Amino acid sequence: MNERGGTAVVSTDTGTRDTGADEETRADEGTGADDASGSTGAADAEAPAETPAETSARRWPRIVTAALSVVLLVAGGVLFAQGRALRDTPATANHALTDSEATTRVAGDVSNALGKVFSYSPQATGVTKESAKQLLAGKALQQYAALFGQVEKQAADQKLTLTTHVVRAGVTRLTDDSAHLLVFLDQVYERAGKPATTAAAQLSVTAQLRDGRWTVVEITAR
Repeated sequence: MNERGGTAVVSTDTGTRDTGADEETRADEGTGADDASGSTGAADAEAPAETPAETSARRWPRIVTAALSVVLLVAGGVLFAQGRALRDTPATANHALTDSEATTRVAGDVSNALGKVFSYSPQATGVTKESAKQLLAGKALQQYAALFGQVEKQAADQKLTLTTHVVRAGVTRLTDDSAHLLVFLDQVYERAGKPATTAAAQLSVTAQLRDGRWTVVEITAR
């Protein structure tokens, strides 16, 4: 009985010692975990938190760069649109602003035509009429033909001579085949036995390029 009881005591003591060892082990592990947690907390406490000002300062360069990129893209688009508008504007199609040779030619042709059709003498009205047929066309020729019959009779009755000089012909618009001009004239009237008189006139003229020559197609007094 005593040996069996001693065995029970030994068995109980051994179990007690094992339980104590486990508790010590768990206590040590818990202490280690607490130490590790404490170390992490200390490290976190030592690293200063980033202030809003520092965050803003760090983000500001990226914001500025993005904004500048947008501004440059918008500016580039605007400049492209403006350049295209300038290229497409009607002013670029007006050769009177860019082609001095063509401008001089049309001004010369129109001035020559007006000088001939608005100059006549009692003995040479037929010559003036033929010149008009060659130098005028369209509405201008129709109007001229309707009026020249009266002028021809007046010239014969009053022995009237008219001499026209183009003082200035300004080309306001010129394309490949049409032109608009503002023409200033001096006209000298002479009647038999009377002193000559001079009058100024201003005409708005439209001309078209036909067979390599500028022909007057419309004349309006201003």
